[in-house]
Amino acid sequence: MTQRIRFPFCCLIRGLAFPRLLLFGVTCPSVVCCLLLPDLEGSAHLLLLSRNKSKHELGYCETKAKLALSLDFWTLSSENLLAVLPVDPVKENYVRKVKNCIFSIAVPTPLKSRVRLVAVSKEVLEDILDLDLSVSETDDFIQLVSGEKIVSGSIPLAHRYGGHQFGIWAGQLGDGRAHLLGTYMNRQGENWELQLKGSGKTPYSRNGDGRAVLRSSVREFLCSEAMHSLRIPTSRVASLVVSDDEVWRDQFYNGNIVKERGAVVLRVAKSWFRIGSLEILAHYGELDLLRTLLDFIIREHFPSVEVAEPNRYVDFFSVVVSETAQLIALWMSVGFAHGVCNTDNFSLLSITIDYGPFGFMEAYNPDFVPNTSDDEGRYKIGNQANIGIFNLNKLLQALNPILDPRQRQLAAQILEGYPVLYYTRFRELFKAKLGLLGETKGDDDLIAFLLHLMEKTAADFTMTFRQLSEITQSQLQELNIPQQFWALNMISKHKLFPAWVSQYLLRLKSNVNDSDSERRKRMTTVNPRYVLRNWMAESAVRKAERNDFSEVHLLQRVLRHPFQKHSAAEKAGYSSPTPSWAKDLKVSCSS
Repeated sequence: MTQRIRFPFCCLIRGLAFPRLLLFGVTCPSVVCCLLLPDLEGSAHLLLLSRNKSKHELGYCETKAKLALSLDFWTLSSENLLAVLPVDPVKENYVRKVKNCIFSIAVPTPLKSRVRLVAVSKEVLEDILDLDLSVSETDDFIQLVSGEKIVSGSIPLAHRYGGHQFGIWAGQLGDGRAHLLGTYMNRQGENWELQLKGSGKTPYSRNGDGRAVLRSSVREFLCSEAMHSLRIPTSRVASLVVSDDEVWRDQFYNGNIVKERGAVVLRVAKSWFRIGSLEILAHYGELDLLRTLLDFIIREHFPSVEVAEPNRYVDFFSVVVSETAQLIALWMSVGFAHGVCNTDNFSLLSITIDYGPFGFMEAYNPDFVPNTSDDEGRYKIGNQANIGIFNLNKLLQALNPILDPRQRQLAAQILEGYPVLYYTRFRELFKAKLGLLGETKGDDDLIAFLLHLMEKTAADFTMTFRQLSEITQSQLQELNIPQQFWALNMISKHKLFPAWVSQYLLRLKSNVNDSDSERRKRMTTVNPRYVLRNWMAESAVRKAERNDFSEVHLLQRVLRHPFQKHSAAEKAGYSSPTPSWAKDLKVSCSS
């Protein structure tokens, strides 16, 4: 039975449950390419570009100094994956059950109508992909990121995986509308996997159409970049293209099917492997392949784990447990709810992936659920830490068939340590949010007390901490809350607010060699002023659907620097109370 997180300490507020507040066969790539491409009518064409010279041929200084001004000498490679991991021998692109492989070859299906590039991430293009921003204006680039053509060296793949969805084994899932184009090694020597989302059907599309819509694509583009700027591990998005292709969606799963516009995003990550990647192999008894995939993942992505070590799978599990606890604590520190924490959406590298009906909590509420299809609140923000245990337990079950009895016992003990890992990191993050230095016995109670007041007054999560970062101690001492600190004003109406302020100010006095100005400066570096609130994303989407992408671009600029005050953001009300028109907005489920 999966254990739930319970913390062994009392709270200041009688009857207040602190956990409620905290828990919130290998085929040669060249042969594959030659056999595959001529037979796929209506699919992406091969974009014949020159292979880029190796980093050694060009010389390190030259590659470091220059960004590519075209795609002529820029290529991808699938060789690192296909040299080790077996591919589905069936090359036709139809929905089917797939066995004994990691990938199926599947070429993107081009959009039928005119494609328009509406947003790019300059940071991703230049810092990750070594491309000058001007490249995004070329036809070659637009054809690449829309799935119309593929570059030399790329063999598009769809990944086979399974997963537990809402706690129930769902069987084969896989990339139903995503195509892994290949791996790019940049001038820092980093390997990044490029994936198109919304680029057409694959063998894993089930009943889907293989497409994504503009609404969800805008949200993913903005949120992945926002999370990166909040210093939370995440996949990135390089570009967003939109077409006039008709895509039909039941946005809230209420029977109301509407026509939307098709869109494609180019996503990048160090790896797209997730817990479900291992689960499906264990479920079907493909244990040799399970070992092969695990050894590949360890060798490529877990440098701290020795691939020749007999206990390597236990060591791997230990790292995943620790980093998953860290990731969820980070989510909680900015009020982020993923919305669909299924095992197929949990990265083995502990990065945030697969943005669907996510949401940033506005009024503090541990029961906040961003997903309208989550009727039971399984993935409410206050349950994310417990879902972490559930998902890690499913990972352990997938590993158990290749562990000996002693290793199983060690791995189970590691999982038992998850609550302490999570709580320790959560505590560190929230102490930093309050500007606390050192260790004091009452810190847990001080955090719990504040969150209790926030819940009772429905105070804004983000702006409460941000305004505590900006208000002076003397203003707090006098309980003189200026009008612009609207979130603190809301909490100040609670009768216990003066008691909390007294405890907080007393605790701040124990900060060694600290001043009020240093405290405020320190706190503003960890408490964002801007997060991607649902109403902000919705406003940008509404305009985008009218071909006005100005707010997408504004949000992109603002969310790149979430800790800095931005005049245009203030004018747009991004740090103000939620507008009345947006209070009852629902987060879209379909994408």
